[in-house]
Amino acid sequence: MHFKLEPIAAARTFVATHFPDCGAALLAGSVVRGEATETSDLDIIIFDDTLVSSYRESFIESGWRIELFAHNLTSYREFFEQDCLRAIPSLPRMVTEGIVLIDTGIIEDIKREAGNLLDDGPEPWSDETIEMKRYFLTDVLDDLTGCTNRAEGLFIASTLATLVCEFILRTNRQWIGSSKWTYRALDRHDAQAARELADALECYYQTNETDALIRYVDKTLSPFGGRLFAGFSRGKTNET
Repeated sequence: MHFKLEPIAAARTFVATHFPDCGAALLAGSVVRGEATETSDLDIIIFDDTLVSSYRESFIESGWRIELFAHNLTSYREFFEQDCLRAIPSLPRMVTEGIVLIDTGIIEDIKREAGNLLDDGPEPWSDETIEMKRYFLTDVLDDLTGCTNRAEGLFIASTLATLVCEFILRTNRQWIGSSKWTYRALDRHDAQAARELADALECYYQTNETDALIRYVDKTLSPFGGRLFAGFSRGKTNET
């Protein structure tokens, strides 16, 4: 069994070995939030002005899996922008949460940038986007209602849960997430709504009963006009 250093010690060792002259380094991720499990890794962000471009690389050192996110002093802004456009602020969140390992006087401004972006929230959905998302949810709801294949139903329910989470969060100008962060984002915004959705999914998975999940989605859509099928159109041009 390999010896495993404490997280901060392992992170400092990694930075000292690979980036001793970097401008700043942060340790982020689940170990910083107190949510580490046996399979958690260390997320380390490096800011080094000698780097030509940003990159990501994985290591196993000091008994830890390490995910490196390396940036120069301008490349991180492109990632901030991309994350905000997709409403999944991975890098801004890591920067704001990160424990400072090394700093030559640059990290305060970068953390402030990230914090301001998180506070502003994502751009609001347009009416056209809301309409399109209603249509997609309606389509998946119909698939679940008519499903007679249990294996297919498992995938349909998973898709429906992801779409309804996105709908709730984005119509409330909240950041979204992927995988486990999908639920965490909803729970952070509305803990009761998150529990109700989890219970509805659990009911389907255990009993094959779809009513609770369908009611949940219909309740979510109701303030926006409910389900949408007839009349939905995209890309049509009027011929003269």
